[in-house]
Amino acid sequence: MILHGLNKLTLLDYPGHLACTAFVGACNFRCPFCHNAPLVLSADTCPQVSEEDFFSFLKKRRGILEGVCVTGGEPTLQKDLPDFLAKIKELGFLVKLDTNGYEPKLLESLLHSACLDMVSMDIKNCPEQYAKTAGIPAERFDIARIFASTELLRSSQIPYEFRTTVVKELHPMECFSQIGEWLAGSSPYFLQQFVAGDQLICGDARQFHAYTDAELKKAAMLLAAYLPNTCVRGDQASTK
Repeated sequence: MILHGLNKLTLLDYPGHLACTAFVGACNFRCPFCHNAPLVLSADTCPQVSEEDFFSFLKKRRGILEGVCVTGGEPTLQKDLPDFLAKIKELGFLVKLDTNGYEPKLLESLLHSACLDMVSMDIKNCPEQYAKTAGIPAERFDIARIFASTELLRSSQIPYEFRTTVVKELHPMECFSQIGEWLAGSSPYFLQQFVAGDQLICGDARQFHAYTDAELKKAAMLLAAYLPNTCVRGDQASTK
């Protein structure tokens, strides 16, 4: 496994656990608001962390760290991901996977392999706007793969969450009711504020804006009508 970054301590990436975060490169989406453009578009030019160094670090942190979050880019594009996750589990760590859900066959295999303890799946938008938000031409985008992954998680016994990074220009208020109708149920759902940066895939952060806190809470209320376990990330009482 080729890693392109290691956050040695996080209190945010694996909710409820002291963890580290491993970053892999490449992605099958081109979300224009993504803030990891180098990792997605030119991973070969990014710094690397060897697998040997990564596992040496983990061995030294046994009894201190509880879990490992594997994120990207898109981890499910890595052919050696199952073996990599299994090695982490063998050291006694909890494993959380972040994914865009576009590789449901691999996700299903991982869910049945006992190498995952939690999954976070990005929900880019309502189905009608999904391809645009993912930065993929509509004629090349297969929404059925997203549907398959959401159903796999909802029928799994493994803890999971859905989450959406909210961008004003891509997420009009009505889309949140449409997402709610699609995923209605008890699934945990988090809304996250878009944060502008200088490494967006679109190349120009000025074309995208965040909702105000009040607007984001309104979006959460629209979702909560269908998904009562909806929160704004960092504000657990946002829909109460």
